[in-house]
Amino acid sequence: MSIKNVVLVGAGGNLGPAILHALLNNSSFNVTILSRQGSSSTFPEGVKVVHADYDSIDSLKSALEGQDAIVSNVASHALPSQIKIIDAAIAAGVKRFIPSEFGSNTSDPRSVKAVPFFQGKVDIQDYLKSKADQISYTTIVTGPFFDWGLKVGFVGLDFTTKTAKIFDGGNAIFSATNLRQIGLTVVKVLEHAEETKNQQVVVSSFETSQNVLLEKAEKITGDKWKVNNVSSKEWQAAGYKKLEANDHSGIYNLIQAVVLGEGDLADHRPFGLWNDKLGLEKEDFDESVKAGFSGKLYGL
Repeated sequence: MSIKNVVLVGAGGNLGPAILHALLNNSSFNVTILSRQGSSSTFPEGVKVVHADYDSIDSLKSALEGQDAIVSNVASHALPSQIKIIDAAIAAGVKRFIPSEFGSNTSDPRSVKAVPFFQGKVDIQDYLKSKADQISYTTIVTGPFFDWGLKVGFVGLDFTTKTAKIFDGGNAIFSATNLRQIGLTVVKVLEHAEETKNQQVVVSSFETSQNVLLEKAEKITGDKWKVNNVSSKEWQAAGYKKLEANDHSGIYNLIQAVVLGEGDLADHRPFGLWNDKLGLEKEDFDESVKAGFSGKLYGL
């Protein structure tokens, strides 16, 4: 299977720019951004942008004519919109669809049980499997975005206040991937189109724990950090309470509890990493940590 023309849906947000950067700078693909009709989003100069009405299969089909693959990075609230995009892609003769996954392993029922909104991703996977005779797919599992997670404090460490929110003792191992490496993974998946056909591809930059990161943080700053111990079960319960009150930040609680809590739900090594098979480069753990804590992204 040969892929030459690639459409990126959802080029903004935290991850979209990294995927776009890799497609533009680390591949020979012809890259097009698909944007919602009427959107005021801006993109790098020189990148081809097409607009479509996401509620119209005919409009989407017209925008997708001549394309070989679609990379979807739509936001969580827009996951259902992928159904129409998939149908339009089939009508347009697109060969490969990469759905908006890029995070926790939603093929693990334990993760879906802990974070119910993951069911929306599972529904898209199931739909793609039901259409596998008409369009192929690849799902990509990366764990949390490593450098971004350090930058914004998702992993529980706040570099500005030198405080750490440590879940369940801090020894749980989790897999995580730098944003740049996720972008390169997309490129490699498309370059290895036959091997990755109808497959779940699991990658990671590193396996680590909160305690390892706290030790690195204290070494970098030369200071002893304040530690607040947290129960992942209580943090999860607080997340559910937020969601009941229509506060969608509760999803953040639930994902943090899964990633950082005991039980190693976010250690993806048992599912088989594709890093070597795809030829992904090794990354520097210390430099990635320093970049994240300084508010930067590794290699971007």
